[in-house]
Amino acid sequence: MMKKILILCIAAVGLFNSCKKEIVWVPDGYGASKVEKPTGEYVSDKSFKRISYAYHNASLATMDTTKLQYITHLHFAFLNPKEDGTLQALTNQTAFENYNKLAKEYKVKTAISIQGNELMFRTIAANEQTRKRLVKSLVDFAVRYNLDGIDLDWEYPRANYGSDVTFEVFTKELAAELHSWHKYLSMAVTAGLYAGPVKDGITKGAIDAVDFVNLMAYDGINTDPLNPNHHATYNMAEKVLNIWLTDKGLPKEKAIIGLPLYGKNTANSSMTYSSLLNSGADPINDEFAVNGVVYYYNGIPTIKAKTELAKLKGNGVMFWEYGQDARGVNSLIKAAYDVSQ
Repeated sequence: MMKKILILCIAAVGLFNSCKKEIVWVPDGYGASKVEKPTGEYVSDKSFKRISYAYHNASLATMDTTKLQYITHLHFAFLNPKEDGTLQALTNQTAFENYNKLAKEYKVKTAISIQGNELMFRTIAANEQTRKRLVKSLVDFAVRYNLDGIDLDWEYPRANYGSDVTFEVFTKELAAELHSWHKYLSMAVTAGLYAGPVKDGITKGAIDAVDFVNLMAYDGINTDPLNPNHHATYNMAEKVLNIWLTDKGLPKEKAIIGLPLYGKNTANSSMTYSSLLNSGADPINDEFAVNGVVYYYNGIPTIKAKTELAKLKGNGVMFWEYGQDARGVNSLIKAAYDVSQ
């Protein structure tokens, strides 16, 4: 249920010539007595970014929240759509609001990341009514909770299903409405290492519409011939970046390199970076055996090298996921911060 807030300028005859404001739609329960779109032209932020995804329902009591000082953006995971274009409730609304409030105290920009299966996204985006409803639902959510943006995690639009076209339309419509509120739109995308419909699912039109693109340069076992067992080598990051800059036409200022805060073994099982260190792994290295099984991760030198790469050829780094990082001097988020200053 939505409510309509009409902002009126009441003036005595003769004191003012005219005063006209836009009718603004916001969700029921929005706390402001007056809601008005910002004036002036929206300007996309081109500064170097240090982004981290974080589970929206995380317990702040058990988390090292001091590392918020080392990031510029926090993307909450995840918000899920319904088939009619409305939004599912978050699993822990109170935790999300508290987390968002704390991030704002650290001057961190916040966004919610919307995730859903490919079929649902494709169905919603293909229908004008449900697509526009989803755009409205997301913008209303961002306005209601004072978020700085929305992040799209559609895995994945596919050229052979036609969702490349509908994804572009959806992205353009969502970006236009968010930008009118001076809020950003980002998207997380495939590494793009393999030719095919998934790589082709992100069009140049979609790239042009968003403010920046988070390149998921991890989970890539067998992508680096020099170290095929590792899922996120430096060489892979460089290759992913080059593909998106060259083949896909991604502007340098929109390119964000994804960095993992976890390790993987060759069976594709994961272990968080903090758990690996607790098991005896060295933060300087990139692999460690736990109970005879080798896990491949990014240590501090690799994170610093990738951040330098991002400074040279891109415009930021992105971490998955905040709660998986170590504390103190072994923090990978802090390592990226140290290099990017």
